Amino acid sequence: MKTKIMSGLVLMGIAIILSLNSCTGMKATVSGLESEGYLEFVSSTTKYKDRVEVIVGERSPFYAKVFQDKPNRTKTERYAIPPGNHEVRVRYQGMEIYRKNVFLGAQETRKIMLP
Repeated sequence: MKTKIMSGLVLMGIAIILSLNSCTGMKATVSGLESEGYLEFVSSTTKYKDRVEVIVGERSPFYAKVFQDKPNRTKTERYAIPPGNHEVRVRYQGMEIYRKNVFLGAQETRKIMLP
């Protein structure tokens, strides 16, 4: 009888230790917004059928699609760059068509209006 009680107490003790061992308390996690700004390229004309070449500061150039600026347009392609002050240059068929210093905040989308 004593051995049954002892083995029951040992098993209960092990169960309590295992269940309390898995409790780690409260953990706080913080996730903020991505540290990126976005550029989108629009024009009032449809002359930019091919993609334009975009140079942001001293970074490698990339090619971007230009959308026609329409009031009901809700979706364009956005291009992520780090927030901050940047010189943005845009070339089309070898000619520079846009050059401007822009400041971009985190999660801010800047519409670049091409001629």
